[in-house]
Amino acid sequence: MVKNKLALYIFIALIAGIIAGYVYNVTVIEQYNNKMAATETSITALDNRIVELKDTTTAEYKTLKTLRVAQVKVRKDIDATRESKLKPFTLLNKYFLWLIKMIVAPLVFTTLVVGLAKVGSGGAVGRIGVKTMLWFISATLVSLLLGMLLVNFYQPGAHMHIPLPDSHSASVVQKSALSVETFLDHVFTESFFQSMVSNSILQIVVFALFFGVATAAIGEQGKVVIKAMDAFAHVIMKMTGYVMNLAPLAVFGSITAIVAKQGLGILTVYAAFISEFYSGLIILWLVIITAGFIVLKRRVFTLVNNIKDAILIAFSTSTSEAAYPRVLIELEKFGCKDKIVSFVLPLGYSFNLDGSMMYMTFASLFIAQAYNIPLSFGQQLTMLLILMLTSKGIAGVPRASLVVIAGTLSTFNIPEAGIALLLGIDPLLDMGRSATNVLGNAMATAVVSKWEGELGPMTEGLND
Repeated sequence: MVKNKLALYIFIALIAGIIAGYVYNVTVIEQYNNKMAATETSITALDNRIVELKDTTTAEYKTLKTLRVAQVKVRKDIDATRESKLKPFTLLNKYFLWLIKMIVAPLVFTTLVVGLAKVGSGGAVGRIGVKTMLWFISATLVSLLLGMLLVNFYQPGAHMHIPLPDSHSASVVQKSALSVETFLDHVFTESFFQSMVSNSILQIVVFALFFGVATAAIGEQGKVVIKAMDAFAHVIMKMTGYVMNLAPLAVFGSITAIVAKQGLGILTVYAAFISEFYSGLIILWLVIITAGFIVLKRRVFTLVNNIKDAILIAFSTSTSEAAYPRVLIELEKFGCKDKIVSFVLPLGYSFNLDGSMMYMTFASLFIAQAYNIPLSFGQQLTMLLILMLTSKGIAGVPRASLVVIAGTLSTFNIPEAGIALLLGIDPLLDMGRSATNVLGNAMATAVVSKWEGELGPMTEGLND
């Protein structure tokens, strides 16, 4: 597939997916959605009656609990049937993502090891690392602060006035415990192969740092390893070109499944929240591009144009990880030296998820507003700092942000059940923040390349 046509094909797949999803929703899925809604109403009514009963030993209480269990089973069965009807579409996206994940882990490892060897001395690695982390930390703080400012300005949850949930109501998302040990578990691994299997990018990066430095330290013998790794990385990048040809099919399947399941009505129900969040992403894009313009000048617009197909892939599949191989290739074509790209880009996927950062403060404070739980400016800043620390190392995959948010809410006595307010529209929001993550990481890599004096002219790469 000709590279400059990929974005066009993806866009066509997006439009076709929306149309197909709407038709499939009306003709097939809507009946199951109606049954699900009726079951939810019954469960809510039973919950209210259960709460009103003071004596839990009565026959009525036991009957209500039995009825609730039965209704929950009915809901589960309906949901399973609905998912089976969507499976032909979800499989297209599922196996495309599997192919991408098959590539990402070995690509990150080999390119980072080669990048470290080409960077050279420990002093050069440290210098580039400091510049990289300076950009990452600055971008993270700006993203979190922007999310906090916008959610306080828009007040999207203030009009909802949702009562605090009962004690038996729980979050459907498992929270991420806030502890130093949990953070370090994301950094270090007891088995490199386990990290490769699970695509734990940060753990792979840490192992690659040790491996790359050790390989460079053994001299001539290490050069053999580096040459083999370099060849292996080029093979993986060639494979990327083949896999990317399937991207439009994956986009079609993903969008069709989302629209078919949720219906276009979900856009109107949460229209205000969705539009406010996306307006925030537009502002964040402008901030990122402006910051890039200060360093890259007019070439920043060329960079954005070059990675548009990678951004569309991330947007359509709701994962920035799917765009990683394409971004790596496009950055090298843009003129970034492979040693910088191989060093900065993998780190960005663990430390520089700008879209996800903004969403975390936006969503957390939205839930607090929905439950009418006031948070002082100091508490909001504390939440911001907690999110900045606990989010490092999260995967660039769908719903990873929700896990971190669920863990943060309990710290401020905000009901974790509030996550349910966002589950219905989270796929739509995840598309925007994944695309933003791609832009942020590409910009960071290009800027660090410029700072290092390693940004050359545009070139043609392997996968045209």
